[in-house]
Amino acid sequence: MAMWNPWRGCKKCSDGCLHCYIHKGDIKKNINTNEIVKTKDFNKPIEKSKDGSYKMKSGIVYLCFSTDFLIEEADGWRNDCWQMIKERQDCIFLFLTKRIERFMKCIPTDWNGGYDNLVVCCTVENQKNADYKLSIFKDLPIKHKCITAQPLLEKIDIEKYLDNIELVVVGGESDINARVFNFDWALDIREQCVRENVNFEFRQCGTYTVKDRKQYKIPTKYLCKQAKLAGIDYKVKIK
Repeated sequence: MAMWNPWRGCKKCSDGCLHCYIHKGDIKKNINTNEIVKTKDFNKPIEKSKDGSYKMKSGIVYLCFSTDFLIEEADGWRNDCWQMIKERQDCIFLFLTKRIERFMKCIPTDWNGGYDNLVVCCTVENQKNADYKLSIFKDLPIKHKCITAQPLLEKIDIEKYLDNIELVVVGGESDINARVFNFDWALDIREQCVRENVNFEFRQCGTYTVKDRKQYKIPTKYLCKQAKLAGIDYKVKIK
């Protein structure tokens, strides 16, 4: 798996952004996260070695995991990225966005029904944003769609939005000041996915996780491990 961040920097725009790890890390480095700038890796997917082969190997490419691919400040750069994505048909590019309402303004002229080698993950954290964002997401011409409910801040009902969704990922918030995550919320979304036969992954617990009415404080390094130990991931059944 490769990471491609053609630009860096982001701006908080959603309820889930309160304890953003990018902003926290940048504060320690004395970096202004609100300044969106190109990185040295802008052309990473098409850079070649002396023998003419691509330096970036084939496979899954995590795109803009330290920013948002649809952020307004990158509108002038994005078309070049679309061309690189189109060129690298040997790669599957995946990005998460909190700005799904901007999607149709950001697509290339040759989009048509979408690119085969792109996965778009719409992120939600509470019912208000789930209803707003997923009502837009469900009608967008995207071939591969996922929903990421992380950090999940409350119990949410997304079942009516699960048509054509390939995966739902759930996770709690990681921070010393994190908002409480209830394990029952993950179980509830899992049941929604089971009913609609959609892949479900419990990605991580929250720093403060409630299970069976008892609250636990879990060190960051164990959040993903504890989620896996719960054993509640669901794989679709072929009909």
